[in-house]
Amino acid sequence: MKVLLTGAAGFIGSSVADALIQRGDTVLGVDNFNEFYDPSIKEANVAEVKKKDRAGRFQLVRADLVTEAPIIEALFQDPETRPDVVCHLAAWAGVRPSIQKPLVYQSNNVEGTNRLLELSRRFEVRPFVFASSSSVYGARKQVPFREDDRVDDPISPYAATKKAGELLGYTYHHLFGTHFIGLRFFTVYGPRQRPEMAIHLFADRILDGRPIKLFGDGSSSRDYTYIDDCVSGVVASIDRSTTTSGYRIYNLGKSETTTLDELVRTIEEAADKTAIIEREDDQPGDVPRTFADVSRARAELGYDPKTPVTVGIPKFVDWLKKRRKSRK
Repeated sequence: MKVLLTGAAGFIGSSVADALIQRGDTVLGVDNFNEFYDPSIKEANVAEVKKKDRAGRFQLVRADLVTEAPIIEALFQDPETRPDVVCHLAAWAGVRPSIQKPLVYQSNNVEGTNRLLELSRRFEVRPFVFASSSSVYGARKQVPFREDDRVDDPISPYAATKKAGELLGYTYHHLFGTHFIGLRFFTVYGPRQRPEMAIHLFADRILDGRPIKLFGDGSSSRDYTYIDDCVSGVVASIDRSTTTSGYRIYNLGKSETTTLDELVRTIEEAADKTAIIEREDDQPGDVPRTFADVSRARAELGYDPKTPVTVGIPKFVDWLKKRRKSRK
């Protein structure tokens, strides 16, 4: 297939690009290399993708979905680059930053998604996979989270934009027959993880002997998903979107929870160093727990997450040590 993959230079996007290329798909990778974090990290991700791409199946397009819309439209207009399926992973990420810059998130995440859905409609590219987030579940206390749970109470602008993307997807499915799949990611981690995310940030600081800030009493819990498991779900969703019509939402998590204190201890063991911990109050927008019910994804996508944090964290720390050493 020919896959238009947005956010292709990012953590999850570059990992999905690797998987698609390795199985023989052509990838039109779109990324704007914004400064949410150091663009050189994305450059390194792309370099790794290209190094593995010995058949020339990866094409990088540097463009912004909103401010450089004509570049994206040209990809749909040209029969040589018109995709068979859209996999839309691009977004401004992060709960806490969205509270500081809500309009940036609205523009990139909502308008960007709407523009891409509209291009897909105009050029009759019906399969559309969208990266949503477990944050849409808000601060709900009943676990595990199921796709048919009520998700009308987002507690951050980021979560609201992801819910908006799901709603736009339903509208385009209803009106125009878009084959829309929304994927609610649950705290994905692993090699290439963004530097501001907790596992990467904690591991970096613990290795350096610098203090880490823990918000709350350490009892908050997350469903952490290793990147390989996440990618398998994304690729399966791409395939389903091309063979099955309709609108569907899937949780992609490990379906296990780890408290913040347990996470730190696991990183300490993998790094063979003791963390210097500074306790802070809970942060606005943070949810107390996430926990995915993945039975729908198992049944319909063949999704089978295999990597617990006790295995995934050491893999990530090993990767991080090698990355740090190569930069010296």
